[in-house]
Amino acid sequence: MKTAAKDAAGSPVTITLPDGKTLSFDGPVTGLAIAEKIGPGLAKAALAVKQDGELIDLMREIKKDSQVAIVTRKDAEALELIRHDAAHVMAEAVQELFPGTQVTIGPSIENGFYYDFAREQPFTTEDFEKIEKRMHEIIARNEPFIREVWNRDEAIRHFKSIGEDYKAEIISDLPETEEISVYKQGKWYDLCRGPHLPATGHVGKAFKLMKVAGAYWRGDSNNAMLTRIYATAWRDQKELDAYLHMLEEAEKRDHRKLGKEMDLFHLQEEAVGAVFWHDKGYAIYRALESYIRRKIRAADYQEVKTPQLFDSSLFKASGHWDIYGDNMFKVRDVHKSDADGEERMMGLKPMNCPAHVQIFNQGIKSYRDLPIRMAEFGCCHRNEPSGAMHGIMRVRQFTQDDAHIFCTPEQMQEEAARYFKLQLGVYKDLGFDKIDVKLALRPGANARIGSDELWDWAENALREALKSAGLPFEELPGEGAFYGPKVEFHLTDAIGRTWQCGTLQVDPNLPNRLDASYIGEDGAKHRPIMLHRAILGSMERFIGILIENYAGKLPLWLAPVQAVVTTITNDADTYAERVLKDLKKAGIRAAIDLRNEKINYKIREHSLTKTPEIWVVGKRESEENTVAIRRLGSEKQEILALSDAINKIVTESAPPA
Repeated sequence: MKTAAKDAAGSPVTITLPDGKTLSFDGPVTGLAIAEKIGPGLAKAALAVKQDGELIDLMREIKKDSQVAIVTRKDAEALELIRHDAAHVMAEAVQELFPGTQVTIGPSIENGFYYDFAREQPFTTEDFEKIEKRMHEIIARNEPFIREVWNRDEAIRHFKSIGEDYKAEIISDLPETEEISVYKQGKWYDLCRGPHLPATGHVGKAFKLMKVAGAYWRGDSNNAMLTRIYATAWRDQKELDAYLHMLEEAEKRDHRKLGKEMDLFHLQEEAVGAVFWHDKGYAIYRALESYIRRKIRAADYQEVKTPQLFDSSLFKASGHWDIYGDNMFKVRDVHKSDADGEERMMGLKPMNCPAHVQIFNQGIKSYRDLPIRMAEFGCCHRNEPSGAMHGIMRVRQFTQDDAHIFCTPEQMQEEAARYFKLQLGVYKDLGFDKIDVKLALRPGANARIGSDELWDWAENALREALKSAGLPFEELPGEGAFYGPKVEFHLTDAIGRTWQCGTLQVDPNLPNRLDASYIGEDGAKHRPIMLHRAILGSMERFIGILIENYAGKLPLWLAPVQAVVTTITNDADTYAERVLKDLKKAGIRAAIDLRNEKINYKIREHSLTKTPEIWVVGKRESEENTVAIRRLGSEKQEILALSDAINKIVTESAPPA
């Protein structure tokens, strides 16, 4: 039987645990007290608490009836806490070792954390060993994290008095209603919202400082340059070692490095964020594009091509100009003026959807015409910050394997199911078997269009489509597009990294804004539902992912050069040229190497360029009409008749489906 005494305010507190069980307390209660009531083992392992989904300190009082979960080191939330606390420990170590250094901000980030420091002499990697050693000492002290709430004006005066001008500025810029909380660890303290682990000892030893970089205060180039120290932190040494190994592998697989070695593409300052595809790189592009084109034709898509430059009126009507305008490239139309004589503005399209609605709007559509599946390999432009560019993974000019499905509300779930099947089949063909599905829900009221009723319908429709398809999924509140919720497909590559590529977005809003309609069975006009879908996403980015996933050793059907014919001696040059001619006639992307070099040197060189097959010919092969085939990664060679060898490579290089 539950019993509950009254707290000072006369109200008991009921705690509901994740399994549905309840605990009653006679007043405010800490997470630690809850854990102790559940059991001593949990109390010992407890690090923090989730109260109604919000992470709070273990010693914070819970003053109202709440859903509560105790966070231990094995939980995902613990990793963020470890990184957050490691940032505080690093800041304390820096200020102990380098007096006069000001601390600014130090958040946890994916795979680690960073802290920005203001110091006359910037830090270098040579300082890392000393800082890490002091961090271990601070962790060994096991100082408890203690939260205090300070008076706003007194906090500003205090931080100014100790020379922490950046902290004083942060407080000054906070809303008047913001509670000013400070966390202490021993004698050191920092302005922080929290939450934190119980004590520094819980950070553990699995951390490493990684690199230094310059960072402007608050990201503004008009402000002072700070020194940013990046670091990584994990729950244990095994996780840290696995991460460092992944980084080592990632460096070997870096698509920028392999792209240069394999002569696939290059980038240069005169065209920031745009790719110069070389012949070999464009061969990969064309092979992938042709594969996707066959898949969408089989799935009854029509392929279209639309302009890149549009009058701003289209993007204003669609909502992109106001909501997405900062990410668009805009140009003045000097040959056209508005009613007031001002030059009209135009925009390079950042996405294809408004253009596809224009095609849909040509002519009257009946419900019998739906669904209409409209696909395009559309070139788009987005004004990404120059500092965010990353090889061909993040660019300003890119091509989407984009499509939009116009359907009735009743057809939406069937169309979603068709897309899920198509999407997962493509990923399997391309070598990705581990796929995580996420449902991104509506963003904040100021960052979306459409009524709450439409959003409710769209989100529920996608949930039901995923459930009907038997796909487990995670929900991401606030991560949807401004016009509708979306399903995201996150694939895991060969070294454990995840990439978000394919998406399906349900949009009941854009057809309304751009006046798209069809005649229903009742003879009246109706708005279609518009499904935005991409399989690969950006062609450029996905090719970068493929290069890194396969470490350049692409499947035979995607390899830019599928076979190279090379000679042992010049006596076989004529035969080698005949072999090359026969390979090309059979549709194989082949090259020839007649250089007067030793054969082992040639094999080693072509292996470095990741050529899947090296066909070696000499006097004997030319006399017997054979080839000696050495495959990438193998020391063995296979002797085949030329006709058999060509038939075999033709069969093995056939694209999926």
